[in-house]
Parts: sequence; structure tokens; C-alpha cells
Amino acid sequence: MLDSIDYNPDVLTCLANLSNDEVFTPPNLVNDILDMLPQELFKDKKITFLDPVTKSGVFLREIAIRLMSGLEQEIPDKQERINHIFQRQLYGIAITELTSLLSRRSVYCSKTANGKYSVCDSFDDEQGNIIFERIEHTWNNGKCKFCGASQDNYDRGDILETHAYKFIHTENPEELFNMKFDVIVGNPPYQLDDGGFGKSAKPIYHKFIEQAKKLNPRYITMIIPARWYNGGKGLDNFRSNMLNDSRMSKLHDFPDTHDCFAGLNIRGGVCYFLWEKNYQGECEINTHKSNKIISTMTRPLLESGFHIFVRYNESINILHKIQKFKEKSFNEIVSSRKPFGLATNFSDFAKRKSEKNNILLYKNGGTGYINIDKIERNHQWIKQWKVLVSKASPGDDSYPHLILSKPIISAPSSCSTETYIVIGPLKSKEEAKNVANYMVSSFFRFMVLLAKSTQDVTKKTYIFVPMQDFSEEWFDEKLYKKYGITKSEQNFIDSLIRKMDIKYE
Repeated sequence: MLDSIDYNPDVLTCLANLSNDEVFTPPNLVNDILDMLPQELFKDKKITFLDPVTKSGVFLREIAIRLMSGLEQEIPDKQERINHIFQRQLYGIAITELTSLLSRRSVYCSKTANGKYSVCDSFDDEQGNIIFERIEHTWNNGKCKFCGASQDNYDRGDILETHAYKFIHTENPEELFNMKFDVIVGNPPYQLDDGGFGKSAKPIYHKFIEQAKKLNPRYITMIIPARWYNGGKGLDNFRSNMLNDSRMSKLHDFPDTHDCFAGLNIRGGVCYFLWEKNYQGECEINTHKSNKIISTMTRPLLESGFHIFVRYNESINILHKIQKFKEKSFNEIVSSRKPFGLATNFSDFAKRKSEKNNILLYKNGGTGYINIDKIERNHQWIKQWKVLVSKASPGDDSYPHLILSKPIISAPSSCSTETYIVIGPLKSKEEAKNVANYMVSSFFRFMVLLAKSTQDVTKKTYIFVPMQDFSEEWFDEKLYKKYGITKSEQNFIDSLIRKMDIKYE
């Protein structure tokens, strides 16, 4: 059974994800990830593998299949080979009690390692090498000192899962099995639902990678959300360490999650990587689209002059052309969140204009009117021209994408809630029109895309957009001519950006 790679049917292709943060990995994707490793590893009976976040057991199962084939000549007896592989080479740490049972069933063909139907007959305990232990968080001033979970949300009774993952809730991960691992693989939990599930949830996947590095294996490969490219939300140090780590040898990037996990939308996409202890050099970057690799380039993860990872290989030359102009960044006239101090759910407004409520308010779902006294900050912008744009990008991550919602020209005596960010202040209506027309160009939104990794389009997302002289109008043809963007580069931009047929007159 373990000699075959044909599963008909294979239940692990049919599992529904636990949630957006605990995602089951399809077998075909696992094999793509394992293909990055040197294949001679699967012919060495001394090589050890660890999945510290096993959910379905699919990583360990697919490794077992490769080892069964690779060690056939060295260990001809099938049962002896099975026993050796499962007892001496494969190890896992389940994330919940349920996934421990599922993983053992997938790997040992029995929910207990020493059960009657287990393919390995040398274990003398139920867990075998796929272990699970309920761990409690270690609270310090209301937060877990290991993962940062909130005590209010995760200080639970015995009935509910604690989500205190064993691998990262220790300062000495080497003591978990008291052995050294050559290869660490897995698909870690992505985030903690800490009172703000979704875009406000707390990322946690980076902690598994940092812990894996502490074990000093020869290889690490994991699949994780790609939003670390731009940092933020506790990821800045992790991003810097990853981008400056010359041991990162390969990166496979999926801007559209559907190309990796069918039916799942993780904003910003996902990626998997190969980290090699003995490698020093540039990284092979592979971009996936529509179930195929559309671009491969070996280059630094951190290009000179940039502070974030630029995910599209074809964009590097475009960025270098723009850099030669040494222009200021457009983000210098982009506000931070909550530009007037009014939250998205602000409700103290009137539907009609009156002497008391005479300031136009742009809010989520329309407009209203408020008294100027309710505005908490940036009063100087109220009487000036400006452009508003939603801080949430429209649609999902499938391409071609709009990237930005339609900009709104905001006249004097107006403001907005946190739904929008402000571009400005601007000198005149004419300048505001020119800014808005620049923002609907494919060129502008492509430059935003290069720094965008989540649904939110914030001030820092405009870092690559060059500033223009807004006393004149800007549109794609003029911008492409100015920066020397070739026809093939224009076609590349068009493949990612949906055109906006809008003209502000």
C-alpha cells in the first residue's frame, strides 16, 4: 500500500478546511513542496523529518511513500522498511487531539500507532511518533508570552481547544523529541482569532518558522500566507530576517490563493519556500498563475533600494526605470488611517444639510452631514480640495484586478470616516481631477499592487508610486512614454490590472 502513489480515492483530497487559519494541504501540493528538496534525501535511512504542525498527516504520508521507494534496495524487507521509516525517520506534532487521530490514521493506517491495523508493528504506545499534548498558554499581563494570545479569549476550560501549539510554546524545542532533525516541513496555523478574525487577526505562522530555525535543521520548507512580504501586524522583524537571509534558496509565490488552495481566499496570496542551512546566495523566485509557473528568476529577495519583497519578477525592470527619475513618493500626500478621527461605524450625522450640520461626510454606504465640531483631527483639510479612496480594495485577489475603488473628488467643506483615506490637500479642483485621473490609470494601480499584501490599501502601500506634477493631466500612454515602459511590459501590467474606463472632467 505504501509503495504506491496512486490513491483511488484519496480522502485527503476531499477534506474541508478547519478555517482560513488552519488549512489542510492537498497531496498534490505537498508533493510539489517536497520536490524542492534534494531527492537523495529519500534514499538515506538516517535522514529524519519533522512536521511540527501536522493536521491531516499528509506531509508525513507523502514522505513515507518516497522513503519506501528510495530505501527499497537498502532495506529489501517491506515490513522492516516500514518499521524503520515510521519509528526512526518520521515525526509529527499534531495541532489538536482530532488532527492527531486523523494524522495517525493517514500515516499508520490506524488511529493508534500500536493498533491492530497499524502498518507499523514496532510501536509499543498509541501515539507513536505523532504526538499530541494539550498545552496551556503562559499568561503574562494578559498575553501569552509565547504566542501573544489574549487571556480574555483563550483562557478556556477543558472542553475547548486552547490553540496553544506545543511546538512554539516552549523555549527548548529540541527537547520535544530529544533528537536532531534534518528536514522540517509543514503548513502552520496562520493566525489567532484574537477578537478580530480576518484582516485584524493576529498572525502566528512566523513563530513556527522562527522556532524551526532554532533547531538548526538542514532544510526547512513551509507554506504560509504571503502577507509577510510587506511586514506589518507584528511581522516587520520576521520580514526583515527572511528577506536578508541568504539561506532562502527557493520561493514559490501564489498571488491568487485559488491557484494553490481551491475555494479559499487568503488576501495577499500564499507562498512556500525552501531554506537551506548550507546555501548562500540569491533566491529562485517562481510566480504561479492559473495552475502553472508563469515566471522564474534568480534574484535577491530584497532588491537594492527597497525595503519589502517585490513579488513579480517582471516588475523589477519597471521599478528600476522609475527609480532613475529620483522622484518623491506619492505616499507623501496620502493620509494615515482615520484621517478625520471618525471611525467606520461613526453614526452621529444627519441625512440632510442644515445650519448646524453643514459639513459633507463621506461614509461607508453613502454620505451624510455633520457639525464641524465633531471632526477630531486635520481640520485644515476640511476647507481644501482632496481625493478620497476606500482603504479596502474591491473584490478578491483574482486577476486582472481593480486594486483600488473609484476615487472620489472631495470638495471644500467635506470630510470622511475611516472607510476612506485622504489624498491631499490639493490646491484646486483642477489638481484634484488630475490626481483622480492618475489614480485610475493602470500604471498607478500597478505600482500600488507591488506593495500590497492584504485587502487594506494603506499609506505605505503607495510607496512605489512616483509623484507627478499635478498641474497637468496624467494617463497611461503619457506615463508609459515618460518612463520608457515597453509594449511587453505594458502587456504584463494589463494582465494584472483591470482597466478603469473613467475620466474626471
